Amino acid sequence: MAKNRYLNRDISWLSFNKRVLEEAKDRSVPLYDRLKFLAIYSSNLDEFYKVRVASYRRLLLDPPLDQSEIGSDPAEVLKEILTIVNQQQNEFGKIFWKELVPELRKSNIHLIQTTRINRSNKEFISRYFYEQVIPYLQPILLLKGKISPFLQDDAIYLAIKLFKKQDPDFEQKKRKGRYAIVNVPTGQLPRFFELPEKNGIHPIIFLDDIIKMNLEVLFPGYEIESSYSIKLSRDADLGIDDEFTGDLPEKISKSLVKRKTGVPSRFLYDNSIPDTFLRILKESFKLSKRDLVPGGRYHNFSDLYTFPNPYAPKLEDKPLPALYDSNFGLYGSMINALTERDWILHFPYHSYDPVIQFLNEAAIDPKVQEIKATQYRVASDSAVVNALVNAVRNGKKVTVFVEVKARFDEYSNLQFAASMKNAGIKIIYSIPGLKVHAKAALVLRKPDKNTKDAYAFLSTGNFNEKTARIYADHGFFTSDERLTGELKNLFKYLEKQQKKCKLKHLLVAQFNIKNELINKIDREIKYAKEGKPAWMILKMNGLDNKKIIDRLYQASKSGVNIDLIVRGICCLIPGKKFSRNITITRIVDRYLEHARVFVFNNNGRQEMYMASADLMNRNLNRRIELAFPVYDEDIKKEVMEILKLQLTDNTKARILDSEHNNVPKASENVKKVRAQIDIYNMLRNKYSIQNQ
Repeated sequence: MAKNRYLNRDISWLSFNKRVLEEAKDRSVPLYDRLKFLAIYSSNLDEFYKVRVASYRRLLLDPPLDQSEIGSDPAEVLKEILTIVNQQQNEFGKIFWKELVPELRKSNIHLIQTTRINRSNKEFISRYFYEQVIPYLQPILLLKGKISPFLQDDAIYLAIKLFKKQDPDFEQKKRKGRYAIVNVPTGQLPRFFELPEKNGIHPIIFLDDIIKMNLEVLFPGYEIESSYSIKLSRDADLGIDDEFTGDLPEKISKSLVKRKTGVPSRFLYDNSIPDTFLRILKESFKLSKRDLVPGGRYHNFSDLYTFPNPYAPKLEDKPLPALYDSNFGLYGSMINALTERDWILHFPYHSYDPVIQFLNEAAIDPKVQEIKATQYRVASDSAVVNALVNAVRNGKKVTVFVEVKARFDEYSNLQFAASMKNAGIKIIYSIPGLKVHAKAALVLRKPDKNTKDAYAFLSTGNFNEKTARIYADHGFFTSDERLTGELKNLFKYLEKQQKKCKLKHLLVAQFNIKNELINKIDREIKYAKEGKPAWMILKMNGLDNKKIIDRLYQASKSGVNIDLIVRGICCLIPGKKFSRNITITRIVDRYLEHARVFVFNNNGRQEMYMASADLMNRNLNRRIELAFPVYDEDIKKEVMEILKLQLTDNTKARILDSEHNNVPKASENVKKVRAQIDIYNMLRNKYSIQNQ
């Protein structure tokens, strides 16, 4: 198929991040949540440079023998990325400085800079600098021809031009400029410092500016001429060439050190810095022209997550109290409840407590013999891990598959794995060449006349009670033997990696998920050609697999109505002749849309699957993913209500056009629908509120 039938995945991702930026611009969003969206945008972009931009840079240095493997010219993609990011960064600056900072002032919260500080505040800042800041500062002079200082990944530094103090008679033009850097220790101190409130005014200052005001203290004998903020992001690739030999966890542990010293992917600098100064920095840190990316006066706006709110919780979104299905309590235990029927939870609307309760009950149930679980990203001080450790202490056999290749969580997962192993849990580490992204827990129990031998919790999201408060996911409890029987086979495969799974109900990447999804799309094509109603709703985080996209184009041309709900990357291009029956909805709101749900009409006999998998190459080809069917008609109905609210959202949803612009839905004289709030209200009418 022609290249113009697919959008580059990274250009598509930038469209998503622009949508995040639009939420920061939306005046209907509470002020501190607008700041939060700027923080999300900034954090997203940092990771994008460390992972995706870095990968293109590697391709330029070492192109594959088969250029068709990469689909796009890396140099051209990098050029387009830089153009788009520059536009977005300019918009970012306008939103922050021209809109949000003035809005903060209206609420008597003043973000002050060095030119607007009165004498009393200067004294307060000076005392704070001497007592709290100086111990963490490392001022370094840049000496040409000497060993250049190492810049920490994603750390902020001030680059300083200074002159040695001379006799008053020395001619200014003969003075020789010198250069230095000093770190801004945001890992040890708050990025934003609150000055004393006065007359109802709450002044707040950047840590960067506190240091700038006191630079001459750090360089005695020198006169400071100017200072500029800089930051270096490094390639996040671990660089493990061979996962199939040796000790993989040990290799990953050693490679984490390399990540901290990885090659540059972006050197961000204040765009007001003089060219001569920038050239000196480029030479000092051995940077290439391609490393240099202009920015503003301040970097690391992801720190806006911590911007002080003296009026909290005012100026923020009102929290929605977690919901709890009180019907669980009618059965006396989770085992009894699951024996009776399947159950669904919708996070973060529902409390995560039943998941922890399920594992805690299994840990002390005398009839439970074994617990098996996968872990991809775990909460710090994890209640899930605590329950599994408790199960071992109560004599249960516990096996946990820990994916130590989960990007940016490798260290955390290695630590959790070690602590669980020390507690007596059998740990299975990553499979070479694959990531295990499936989300499953299986409890094996000695059955009696009223119970079964296996109970499971399956999810579209991680076993992480903290992210479950902000990620919109589905969690599914079942004792259906069709599912638990195949889940046993999957865990056997994860433990031994020898025999393939025999699967009829579950869809698992590496075995049957891609072919089965294509078969279901083909079935809708068949019904459409027969003149029967044919449609599908596919919700996911990302779509870039060309085989799936081609089948969706074919289905569209055959008359199948296709609704895609895609939060992030989407390489499918709507609005063309070959995609006229496809609409793409993107929702960005207070929660991160993270669930994957696939629904096929199947001539009126609807099939529904929930999954850990996006329809991305990585998910379908390089991971163990799990999609599970929903057979309970009441649960299907409830999930369909949620999907319909998302498809009719005319407040936070956007329709992607053929250029992947985020186009608001026309909603004149139409009832406002905001899916996330309306889903909560719909569920609240059905379930009770959990005490917080």
